Order: sequence, then structure tokens, then C-alpha cells
Amino acid sequence: MYELFEHTADLGIRARAPDLTTLFCDAARGLFSAIGESSAGGESEGQRYELRLTADRIDYLFLDWLNELLYLFESRALLLDRFEASIDGTTLRGSARGVEFDPQRDRLYHEVKAITYHDLTVRQEGGEWLAEVIVDI
Repeated sequence: MYELFEHTADLGIRARAPDLTTLFCDAARGLFSAIGESSAGGESEGQRYELRLTADRIDYLFLDWLNELLYLFESRALLLDRFEASIDGTTLRGSARGVEFDPQRDRLYHEVKAITYHDLTVRQEGGEWLAEVIVDI
């Protein structure tokens, strides 16, 4: 589960999940719900991209994951909507799938400029994981 929240002139993404894999994938869905949507969703399998990331800490891995996904949007104009992740310590193996943005068909909501370190949080809280991140729009 994810939600977007206002943060000064920026936008926040908050995700809660029972495990890290779901947390990372839900946050990715939250990021792309802020960026835009494709009306082609479900028409095809789209393009798939594999990602392998390692970081010093789990919160940095989370930030790197979202940054890589944002890079795929910026460099290849991909509206991603399907995510898979496997996390072992601070190493992630995952994939993202989506369709190329088509201005005749698709809608953009926000120009996300960056994923920031400001108020970055990834922690266990009770029996679930919580993540919060601020994106610069």
C-alpha cells in the first residue's frame, strides 16, 4: 500500500508493507502514480528491464531503486507499472516493466526531477515495514 502526501513544494511517497519486497514494489507504484499513467496498460507486456543494485544501507538501497526507475522514465520515456524485487541484505535484484510514453495516448501528472535524501526513512514498525521519501517536483 502506498500513498502520496504534500510536502512544501515537493511530493512525498509513503509505503507500508509486510515485507521489504512488497515495500519496494509499492513505493515504485507510488512513484509512477505521481509521474503519470498509460492508457495502454494491460494491452501488452511492455518492455522489461532488469536491475541489480547494492548499497551500504537499506534506506540507500530504497533510494537507489527509485532513482534507477526514474532514470528509466527519463532516459527511455517508460511509464513503468509492473515491478518485481528480491532483497538479500542490502542487495536488490529486480525488474520493471512498462510501455513507452505516448503523448497522444498517455497522461503525465508531475515532472519528478529527483528522489531526495530529505526525510528518507525505511524501518520496521510493529509487524510491518514503513518507507517515506520526498521527491522533487
